[in-house]
Amino acid sequence: MLTSIAEGILCCLTGKAASLVLPLESSEPSDGFEFVEVKPGRVLRVRHIIPERQPEVTEDVGSSVHCKRKITVYRNGQLVIKNFGDVLYSEILQCQDGDLEPCSTVEVELADYKEMPPCPEPNPPPEPPPLGEQKPAPPPRRRRRKPKRTVLINSRRVISSCKGTHPDVALFFVHGVGGSLDIWGSQLDFFSRLGYEVIAPDLAGHGASTAPQIAAAYTFYALAEDLRAIFKRYARKRNILIGHSYGVSFCTFLAHEYPDLVHKVVMINGGGPTALEPSLCSIFQLPSCVLHCLSPCLAWSFLKAGFARQGAKEKQLLKQGNAFNVSPFVLRAMMSGQYWPEGDEVYHAELTVPILLVHGMCDKFVPMDEDQRMAEILLFAFLKVIEEGSHMVMMECPDTVNTLLHEFFLWEPDMSRKHGSKTDTEKTAALSDSVQALKANKPMDK
Repeated sequence: MLTSIAEGILCCLTGKAASLVLPLESSEPSDGFEFVEVKPGRVLRVRHIIPERQPEVTEDVGSSVHCKRKITVYRNGQLVIKNFGDVLYSEILQCQDGDLEPCSTVEVELADYKEMPPCPEPNPPPEPPPLGEQKPAPPPRRRRRKPKRTVLINSRRVISSCKGTHPDVALFFVHGVGGSLDIWGSQLDFFSRLGYEVIAPDLAGHGASTAPQIAAAYTFYALAEDLRAIFKRYARKRNILIGHSYGVSFCTFLAHEYPDLVHKVVMINGGGPTALEPSLCSIFQLPSCVLHCLSPCLAWSFLKAGFARQGAKEKQLLKQGNAFNVSPFVLRAMMSGQYWPEGDEVYHAELTVPILLVHGMCDKFVPMDEDQRMAEILLFAFLKVIEEGSHMVMMECPDTVNTLLHEFFLWEPDMSRKHGSKTDTEKTAALSDSVQALKANKPMDK
């Protein structure tokens, strides 16, 4: 603790951040560590494992799914999503479901409008006449809402089982703030043994990647472009993205940018479908030297909030995974750079890729309500809850998470359960009736 305070004072006097993260020479090149220069002077460490396997010809072409929905944003902040396409059911049984059922229509209130007062009526109702002149009131006329924006999605997507023996399948693992590719150690070993090609990068300033000493290097857009370069370098025909916490936002970005290349997505404790905006009252807005002095307290707070238990095993996992082992400057820049206004509810509702949501019941960073809201907004989403897990659930419960992810990779929709007897006209009529009975749900702050 005294050493940390002394280094923090030295940081204030010299104006330089301590404990800079620099690229390390890999002592085990056979383990698949590579250093990729995504931009001049910007180098990311990537663990890329291509296991030795006998390639298997993909015989199953998969199931063709009709993705059709209408997304309407009204001027009063309401978001109405009408689903006209196929309904998918999950057969993954490892964990309990998130208590959500497929719904044909979703009507919610946008997070940006939840604090705004209701707009006044342009024409106030006239004063009632005297008692002797009262007339029977006419039936109330429903005001027609004016849409501000409408998005129509009408496409088909082929969803197939992704086996480790398929040479056209690649798995991408993306960590969050303060982590590194080491937090995926159990998953990388497990899936590489099953024959999957796995790719896991260190974000800039994390792990063994370079740490530029400029705050603009850690904005969402800068990091997203880094991952775009990694994705384009290693992508196969069918790619599965697995993100944790802040890494979920980058997986969402890639799935939106490359819908034909991203086959499935896994979101682990990623939060709700709201636009990113840094908090002005966060402790991470303090100067880097102050954060350096507080680093032992921050590490202990992360241990308390990130793990369901705080025993010797969890402390060892925290040390082995290099979680929260970044310089104060990088940590402050990462938290301040989380600005992504495009990633709102509509952006997430436009995704047509199947998505598995994994939530640790004891997570103190991401409430269950946020993942439930995410599942409601997404077109094809399955929410699974791990009761004994917390924010770092993939490190706490590796066997459960690995089995759950593997079942999702192998999952293929059973279109025999499709309700094919209804025509499009009957579906439209049924959806119109259901809109009248639905109430608006309140969003959760991310």
